[in-house]
Amino acid sequence: MPGVTPDDAPRPADLMPWSVAPPRLGRGWPAGPDPASLRARWDALVAAEGPDREALFEPSRSRTPETAVPRLPGTSGGTERLARLPGPCPEPVRVLRGPFDEQWLLPDHRLIDAARPELWRVADARQVFVVEVPGAAGPPLLATSLPPLLGPGRIRPLYRRPGGAEPNLAPGLLDHLAVRLGVRPSPADVLAWLLAAARPGPLVPLTADRAQWEHGVELGRRALWLMRRDGERPRLPGGRRPYVRAALPPRPLTLRYDREEETLHLDGGRVSPVPAGAWDFEAGGHRVLERWFAERTAPGPGGLAAIRPADWPQSWTSELLELITVLALLAELGAPCAALTVTEPVTATELRAAGVLPAPAAARRPASVLDDREEGPEGQLALL
Repeated sequence: MPGVTPDDAPRPADLMPWSVAPPRLGRGWPAGPDPASLRARWDALVAAEGPDREALFEPSRSRTPETAVPRLPGTSGGTERLARLPGPCPEPVRVLRGPFDEQWLLPDHRLIDAARPELWRVADARQVFVVEVPGAAGPPLLATSLPPLLGPGRIRPLYRRPGGAEPNLAPGLLDHLAVRLGVRPSPADVLAWLLAAARPGPLVPLTADRAQWEHGVELGRRALWLMRRDGERPRLPGGRRPYVRAALPPRPLTLRYDREEETLHLDGGRVSPVPAGAWDFEAGGHRVLERWFAERTAPGPGGLAAIRPADWPQSWTSELLELITVLALLAELGAPCAALTVTEPVTATELRAAGVLPAPAAARRPASVLDDREEGPEGQLALL
C-alpha cells in the first residue's frame, strides 16, 4: 500500500492482542460434513467394549477412553469416563473445519485432545472469530461465527466476553482512531477494516483518511457478511445464479471445471454457471472448491471415520451452490480491496508513541468468564 512501509504497518497481534491456538482434535472421526454419520460413529463406539472400544477411539497421549475431563462450556457432552459411562450422543454442532468449509463436530471434551475451552466460553450469536490463514494466495484473514477448527494460524475473537462485551482490541486503539478520523469507530468497524485491508504477513495498514476508512469499512462489512453466512443468504444476480443442470450421481468421485462453459462437472452431474472467480478462489494454499469436494468424497482412513453417507446427500448440493455464490461474490471484492490505499497511515510507530502499543499483558490473556456453572471431571464442579 502506498504511504506505509510493510515494517511499520500494525499486525493483527498488535490490534487484537488476545489470541488462541487452533483446537486440535487428535482424531478425525468426531468431525465430518454429515451430522447423521457422526451420530452413527458414536453409536458404533458405544456398542463396542473393552479393547475394541479403545481401538475405535484412537487413543492419544491426551485422550483415552479412561480420560475424565470437564465439560466443554455451552455443550452437552459427558464428563464420566467413556470406558465406564459414555452417556447419550452429544448433539453435533456446526464448526468451520477448513476455509469456507462448514462441517459438524461432536462437542464432547472427552473426544478432543485440545478443544480450547476459552474459545467455547465466548462463543455466542454476537461473537466473530478472526482466523489467520497462511499462504500467498487468498485472504490472509477469515471471519466466522462458528467455532473454528482450522489451523495453523491463531484465532482472535472479536469480543473477550459473551454478549459482545469487552472488545478484543488494544486498549486505547478506538480512542486514538477517533481522534485521527474525527469519528469514533465501533469494534465491528475495526474488524471490517481488517478484513478489507489485511495484506500477507499478515499486516493491517491503518488510515487516518476518513473517506478511505469508510470505503474500506464498507468493503469489509460485505466480506464479513459473506464469510459469516448468517441472516439473509447471499445471491448472485438473476442469470448468474448457479443451478444443477444435470443431476449429480449418487456418489460423484471426480470434479472438473470447464472454464469456457463456466460449468462444474461432478462425474456426469453439471452445475452452471460457475464464475471463474469462484473456481479459482484459494485459501490456505488450496483451491477452496476442490478441497471442499475432497473432504466429502475422498476415501475414509478406516475405523469410525469410514462411517460416511452411502450416497451424496441433497444438503451437500445446496451447500455447494451457496459456496459457489459466496466465493464468486468474494472474488469480486478482491480487486477493490487490493486497490485500497493508505495515504495518511496510522503506523505501528505512531501507536507505540501514543501508548497504544504494545498492549498490556492482561489484554493478551483471556478474560474471566464465570457466567455459567461448568461441570468438571466425573460430575464435579469445575474450578476456574
